[in-house]
Amino acid sequence: MVDKDIMSQVEMERIYKNIPLEEIPWNIETPPDALLELIESGKLKPCKTIDLGCGAGNYAIYLASIGFDVTGIDISPSAIKIAKEKAKKKGVKCNFLVADVLGDLDEVKETFDFAYDWELLHHIFPEKRKKYVENVYRILNPGGKYLSVCFSEKDPQFGGHGKYRKTSLGTILYFSSEDELRNLFGFYFNIKELKTIETRGKFAPHLANYAFMERKLKYPNNR
Repeated sequence: MVDKDIMSQVEMERIYKNIPLEEIPWNIETPPDALLELIESGKLKPCKTIDLGCGAGNYAIYLASIGFDVTGIDISPSAIKIAKEKAKKKGVKCNFLVADVLGDLDEVKETFDFAYDWELLHHIFPEKRKKYVENVYRILNPGGKYLSVCFSEKDPQFGGHGKYRKTSLGTILYFSSEDELRNLFGFYFNIKELKTIETRGKFAPHLANYAFMERKLKYPNNR
């Protein structure tokens, strides 16, 4: 049995302060193929975008470099400091903020046409996901697009079984099924595509749930 009550801000700050970026498994400079495919296919065009759980800012900086107006948020002040330094070094304009995606998001003063979380949701346990999805809904404009990618329960990594799995960094992740995500997202978003994909990991590939959605026009109030 693993302890699921680890404070995410404490653990993420510990990781970004004490572990070199090249050793952080999710810190990959190259944008993921699934994100690139959305852009190359024309399903996603430059627009006001928010990167939820942006970490060191790699994908936010990439999107900003090709014309997106990007805000990145992360719970770790050290991650945001790194992201700002990276953007400045690359000469790319991005807005980076320290914010908790499970909080009230008062730090975020705008709404967006596209939101995405890349391998963030498996850090959020089921009892907290409704609050998170409501936050995403609230900061998106009507009809705005949303991409969420998280580890699948079919993923063979970190022991290969169980919904909760402990990583070598000491973090606890929750591995989802497609049905869980359909039930989580379907009340707030029109799900355009929900499938299992293989994602590139720094040390090994992963099986992940890919959900591409569109915000429903009217806030659901009868759930």
